[in-house]
Amino acid sequence: MVLFMDTVDQAGLEVAIEEARAGLAEGGIPIGSALMIDGEIVGRGHNRRVQEGSVVLHAEMDCLERTGRLPGADYRRATLYTTLSPCDMCTGAALLYGIPRVVIGENETFLGGEALLESRGVELVHADDHTCKQLMSDFIAAEPELWNEDIGE
Repeated sequence: MVLFMDTVDQAGLEVAIEEARAGLAEGGIPIGSALMIDGEIVGRGHNRRVQEGSVVLHAEMDCLERTGRLPGADYRRATLYTTLSPCDMCTGAALLYGIPRVVIGENETFLGGEALLESRGVELVHADDHTCKQLMSDFIAAEPELWNEDIGE
């Protein structure tokens, strides 16, 4: 686990936070994601399960979908930014595409598949970001049933 975030990582996480806020403004769950390759944002998305009536459009999945098709070599140079620890589904997507690095905004309100990512050699950077924590804790307090649905409970 790496604890250091540079300015590029901060910029990537800020895009993910923008996406989380957009999702909340749309009446959805405030989780955002971005994909960066060689210092450039190539995709971004947010949890759209509520908005689209979807069972799979978590933020990371939406981000990958909106990124579009890329050669495998591109994913292997990418960093995935997410405001919240990735669930098992999103963890699986990162592993499937060989994304070597994930920056996580926070993992206190939810701890996803981080152990699996680490066991498969994925570098994790924990931002311990106050904004990410506040977005999720406020949402969980306001919408506990919707939150439990999102995490499969």
